[in-house]
Amino acid sequence: MSQQSFRDLGVSACVADALAARSIYEPFPIQERVLPDAFAGLDVLAKSPTGSGKTLAFALPIVARTASTDPRPSALILVPTRELAGQVTAELESLAGCNDLSVASVYGGVPIGAQAKAAKRAHIIVATPGRLQDLAERRLVDLSRVRILVLDEADRMLDMGFQPQVDRIVRQLPRNRQTMFFSATLDGQVGQLARTYTNSPSRFETEPVPADRSDIDHRFVPVTASTKLETLVEHITSSDGLTLVFTRTKRGADRLAQRLVRHRVAAAAIHGDMSQRERERALARFESGSVRTLVATNVAARGLDVDGVTQVINFDPPDEEKDYVHRTGRTGRAGRSGTAITLVLPDQQAETSRVANRLGHADQFAKAGLQSARPKLLYTSRNRRRSKW
Repeated sequence: MSQQSFRDLGVSACVADALAARSIYEPFPIQERVLPDAFAGLDVLAKSPTGSGKTLAFALPIVARTASTDPRPSALILVPTRELAGQVTAELESLAGCNDLSVASVYGGVPIGAQAKAAKRAHIIVATPGRLQDLAERRLVDLSRVRILVLDEADRMLDMGFQPQVDRIVRQLPRNRQTMFFSATLDGQVGQLARTYTNSPSRFETEPVPADRSDIDHRFVPVTASTKLETLVEHITSSDGLTLVFTRTKRGADRLAQRLVRHRVAAAAIHGDMSQRERERALARFESGSVRTLVATNVAARGLDVDGVTQVINFDPPDEEKDYVHRTGRTGRAGRSGTAITLVLPDQQAETSRVANRLGHADQFAKAGLQSARPKLLYTSRNRRRSKW
C-alpha cells in the first residue's frame, strides 16, 4: 500500500475527487516518484513499463500547472498512435474541468479542418507527430507558446520512424519549457534523444507493476495448423470478459475476424489500413460489449486501455520481448487481473521460448510441454563446438 495520497503529493481537492470518482485513490510508484519534480516544473525522464500508470504521472502536473487564462496551446503531448491519442485525451478530459481547460486530439485519418479549429482553441493538445507537423506547416496551429512538452512512449515513436517529425516540432517550441519524457527504455537512440530534448532532468525508473496491483497469468498453448483456430475459439468462448487477439499482419486480422464470425464468435478487426472512423467504430463495439472479441495488429498494443479485457491471446506469437510486453499489457491493467495466452505452432517453439525465457516465463512455457530453444553452437578455430549462451 502506498504511504502517500494524491493530496499528499500536491494534487488539488477537485482533481483528487475526480480520481476518486473513477475509484483511483492511491498513486502508483511511477506517480509517487515523478509527481513532486513534475509539479515543480522540472524536466523528467521516466522509464516505465506499460500498465504502470504513467499517463497520470504527466496528466496531473499538466492540469495543475495550466490555467484557463494561459496561451493556447500551453501543453503538448506527443504519442505514437491514434489509439493512444484517444486514451490520453480521455484521461486529461476527466481532470481538465477542475481548471476549466480544453483538450484536443490531433491525428491522421480524419478531416484536418475540424482538428485544426479544435487545436487552435485548446489549452492542451494530444497529437501524433505526422498530423501535428502538417498543421504546423500550414500555420493552422501555433506552438511557439507551449510551456509543457510530453513525449509518451518515445521508444515506439522512434520504432515507427517519427523522429524527423518530432525534431521539427520540438524546434518550434520555446527553449524555456518543461519536458517530460516517458519510455519503456532509456538506452541507445532513445536515451540520446531524451538527453537532447531535456535540460538537467530528474530520472526515474520503475519495475513492472507488482502482483498485488496487476496479476497476469501467462500461458503457452501448443497447437497445430489444424487445431489452432479451434483452440482459439475454445479460449474465447470460455471467457466471461472481453478478448483481445493479436495477429502479425493486417490482412491476417481481417481474415481471422471473418473466420471467427463463421464460428459464431462476435468479432471485429482493427488495424492501420482502416480509416479512423472504421477503427473508432470497431473499438466502440468492443468497449460496449456488442462484440466481445477484437482482432488486432500491433497498432492496438499501445494505447488501448479498455475495461473488461480479461484475456489477451497471441494468435501469432510476437517476435520480440517488447511486443509481447505491450500486447499482454492490454489486460491486467491498473490493479485488474487478466490472462495472456500464446498459441505456439511446432516451428514457433524455439523463438517463442527465447521470448518467454527473457521475460521470466520459462516455467510456464515448460509446464505446457513445449520444447525450449537449444543454445546455438559456434565453432572455434580448432573446430570445437562452443555454446553461444
